[in-house]
Amino acid sequence: MNTTKTPAYAVAYLRDVEFGEAIAEYLRRIDATLAPYGGRFLVHGGRLEPLEGQWDGDLVILEFPDGEAARAWYDSPGYQDILALRTEHSRSMTTLVEGVPGGYRADSKIAALEALQAR
Repeated sequence: MNTTKTPAYAVAYLRDVEFGEAIAEYLRRIDATLAPYGGRFLVHGGRLEPLEGQWDGDLVILEFPDGEAARAWYDSPGYQDILALRTEHSRSMTTLVEGVPGGYRADSKIAALEALQAR
């Protein structure tokens, strides 16, 4: 039985950010919400080089040890307390996504896709 947990990510695509005191307060407080859940920033609005499609915003990617930690962080009172500081001052799309284990290969997805087709 494989008990290795795979990392999980919180991904946000932010547009039309109204930078002001609310966003500054969000930025001052978010790190403290991540620490108890092992979360850390991988990408925080760095320079984008669009290769396909229209990109008109900023990308944020947070890494967590696993999906349970990511969900616990998002639902935590500490994060919920500051969430409106971001959502009321930007347009955004946010998701939690499961990562892949070490050594993963793209062709590993074939069996899962074939099983879906067989339904």
